[in-house]
Amino acid sequence: MPSDLRDQLRAAFRWTDPGPDSGYLVSDRSGWWRDPTILDGLGPALAGLFPGSAPTVVIAPEITGFLVGPLVARAAGAGFVEAYREGVRLPIAEPMTWADVPSDHRGARQRLGLRTRLLGPADRVLVVDDWVATGAQARAVHALAAACGAAVIGTAVIVEECDPATAAELNLRGLLTGAELDAPV
Repeated sequence: MPSDLRDQLRAAFRWTDPGPDSGYLVSDRSGWWRDPTILDGLGPALAGLFPGSAPTVVIAPEITGFLVGPLVARAAGAGFVEAYREGVRLPIAEPMTWADVPSDHRGARQRLGLRTRLLGPADRVLVVDDWVATGAQARAVHALAAACGAAVIGTAVIVEECDPATAAELNLRGLLTGAELDAPV
């Protein structure tokens, strides 16, 4: 991956203050989606984290995974399958496979699901997301793939900041670490 993409990602990222009573800063990745050069480079860079792996499908969780996933799928010559959050929209009117997300980076419990007909034993899955802090959502996507009989190659993300054991479990590779972004004060 070109180091200039890493530099562009860092330059387009910022921490924002949601208000005087918040006591924390929020990551603002909107600059990544606004920059056509970053968008052009993300798919090949993330797919390139797993050279020669030949995924048949990329799976990404809702919401920002739906932005990044298709870029990676196109670069990898693979299809794309959405992992939906339960309760965000009206139910999908076809059989779904579901997995629990024990606790995400905010401490919230969720369920992720995908259309069962879109994944099977012949598939090689690359899990993709923009940021992994706890690995909870990626772990749920791995469970979805396993429930459908598919093999998971690994997890490709823009920013990884989870502990080493979780990164090893998920075969997680990232373009940046959380420490490489300007730390919030």
